[in-house]
Amino acid sequence: MYIKHILGKLGEDLVEKYLIDKNYKIIERNFRGSKGEIDIIAKDKDEYIFIEVKTRSSVICGRPSEAVNKLKKKHLIQTIKYYLYLNKLEDKNIRIDVIEVYISKNNVWINHIKQII
Repeated sequence: MYIKHILGKLGEDLVEKYLIDKNYKIIERNFRGSKGEIDIIAKDKDEYIFIEVKTRSSVICGRPSEAVNKLKKKHLIQTIKYYLYLNKLEDKNIRIDVIEVYISKNNVWINHIKQII
């Protein structure tokens, strides 16, 4: 497994724990559609939250959320629509979030950006 994948998996694991601590219910991880993947699908009260996790060890190349560009958002939306269709959830309230995870040495910082679209 590449270092990038290890860092990404660690970030997703940390975000899952963060969400559970905030009383979100984790529905699914790493849902794949033909246009992409949804890192985490969670539920908070009556709202389904589709979460893109971006993990970095430095900000030299910019903030992690900056990687969620126009094309990434388009693919996210298509994958979310597919998930909603498959699970007959088209009439449910949804939200799309990005959660940035910064990991450096022994420090972890999580930045939850709600409703990116």
